[in-house]
Amino acid sequence: MASAPAGLPLFYKDLVPLSSQLHAGWKSRMMESASFFAQTHAVPLTTEEFILAQRYYPIVFSDGPSPVPLALFGLNEGVNVFTDDEGTPKLNIYIPAYVRRYPFMLAKLNPEAEELSLCFDPTSGAIGEFEEGNDIFEGTEASPWTREILQFCENFEQAGLTTAMFVQELQANKLLIPGEVTIQLTENSQPFVYRGFQMVAQERLLELRGDVLRKLMQNGVLPLIHAHLFSMQLIQDVFGMQLQQGKVPEPVLTIPS
Repeated sequence: MASAPAGLPLFYKDLVPLSSQLHAGWKSRMMESASFFAQTHAVPLTTEEFILAQRYYPIVFSDGPSPVPLALFGLNEGVNVFTDDEGTPKLNIYIPAYVRRYPFMLAKLNPEAEELSLCFDPTSGAIGEFEEGNDIFEGTEASPWTREILQFCENFEQAGLTTAMFVQELQANKLLIPGEVTIQLTENSQPFVYRGFQMVAQERLLELRGDVLRKLMQNGVLPLIHAHLFSMQLIQDVFGMQLQQGKVPEPVLTIPS
């Protein structure tokens, strides 16, 4: 997972559980901007999003022993070529669920807790004692709008578990290797070499036994691998967009671990 201040997940600066006592009468409204997204070049992605996401941007895996699939919106820290400075998409692209769930998320209130609670980032400016917006509670009960948010976050958590199993399958078959992409603008120019991520090794995939490949096909892993591999061709496009936008790439790709 990408890093964040104080050990919190990417985007979140603070986390508070929703409470019908503390937040009675509060409302949720659209955020004025999503600059947090505009300054992010790599966002966690679940496997159920691969097929849509691979059309628009590269999908890689974070480095380290516990890899996480990531959508690349830029090749360098703080660069997102797909949005303006306010985080509004410039193109009609798929926005990952990780971005769309902010400022909400499910979290344990303490390490011993068995259940997850719906929490929010109070610094987002999206939840408060506003005159207009969606009611958070109706009396002591969650409003229909809040129940929809809760369902979305629950679905995201379930997708995260499925994604973790997918990554474990890749590791069990030794398919992940350190990634490297080289881009050279002209024949005599200094190449841009990007590392710091993992990817599926196509040669290892071809060497798998037939019964293993059949299993990967039956459990839905193989189509996801192909979506990842197809998406890697878009790294060149993202590089070109950085050049076009004057966001001169540095020959280093830093993927949060």
